[in-house]
Amino acid sequence: MKIVARTLAGLEEVLAEEIKQIGGNDVEIFNRAVEYKGDVRLLYKSNLWLRTAIDVLLPLSKFQANNEEELYNKVQKINWSNYITSEKTFSINPIVHSSIFTHSHYASLKVKDAIVDQLREKKGRRPNIDTENPDVKIMLRISENKCSLLLNSSGESLFKRGYRTYGGVAPINEVLAAGIIGISEWDTRTPFVDPMCGSGTFAIEAAMKAKNIAPGYIREEFGFMNWLDYRADIWEGLKYEAQFEIQELKTPIYAFDKSRQTVRTAEMNANSIEELNGAIHFEMKDFFKNEKPTEEGIIITNPPYEVRLKTNNIEQFYELIGNNLKHKWTGYDAWIISSNLDAIKRLGLKPKKKIALMNAQLESKLVHLPLYAGSKKIKSE
Repeated sequence: MKIVARTLAGLEEVLAEEIKQIGGNDVEIFNRAVEYKGDVRLLYKSNLWLRTAIDVLLPLSKFQANNEEELYNKVQKINWSNYITSEKTFSINPIVHSSIFTHSHYASLKVKDAIVDQLREKKGRRPNIDTENPDVKIMLRISENKCSLLLNSSGESLFKRGYRTYGGVAPINEVLAAGIIGISEWDTRTPFVDPMCGSGTFAIEAAMKAKNIAPGYIREEFGFMNWLDYRADIWEGLKYEAQFEIQELKTPIYAFDKSRQTVRTAEMNANSIEELNGAIHFEMKDFFKNEKPTEEGIIITNPPYEVRLKTNNIEQFYELIGNNLKHKWTGYDAWIISSNLDAIKRLGLKPKKKIALMNAQLESKLVHLPLYAGSKKIKSE
């Protein structure tokens, strides 16, 4: 069967490689999505193991509709009793770009009516809509007259791993953090440092990857568990296998921040995963006043943007970051993401790579800064 995993813009290649590693076949990359083929086991495994997927979708039907009546009639041709009972709740998530269907809410209403009318006629009772916590989530995609319906097997977005029980001021999305680690090609054996760790997301995602802990390992609920054909035996088997694939940590992972409370918050988040207890070295340290913890390593960090976290002079702040990296962190590879595109130019270091990403709704740049003594030059390829 065909499976669709969605991701953030810029992370498609990383996601495609993850899908291949877990056994996906005929992998095709699209804008913010990767399509592949697999069975039910792979669908479940995708939710358990894909670090850079937002959600995993199962296509139900593709068709053309040139008006609301045709949309309604073609949705009714699907046997919805295979997917929803009258006792279940469901929701419709519309993504509509069409000159025919100009109101996405109205298009989703026609789909909802078609499903409800069919089940009421067959079963004598209609299912209810629940936009907050539905049993079954259905995605409606319309591009002009081309329509498709997909079941969301994930339920809540997969960035909700279950470990962030304590929030920070401006936490980075877990999927984006995992994607940046993937882009960096960190080998899980090189010392890892986030010197401005916030709620600890980069360090936690790095530790989970290094220990081979599945990103969905501690999460208790997924959308497919509410499907009528849910195979609990397959899911429990995958969880059992994942438990025995956890490895010993082979390198130190450091998470520093100048705020004691922030460090405590990050440590509590990490401790939400029992297997990470003691895996990350958390410490209150001011990036500008302390030395590097190892001679060589990798830095991945998300400094303040001046959007949600305020500094007195953001451009001067980024100049200080650059100076500190150049003089104190030689031997490291630094990866910095920021949505302040002017300030990031003030780092004073020539990037080897610049990658456009989205951090929530913010256009951002990820820059790669290899740090070598006595020069701003980048290392040759």
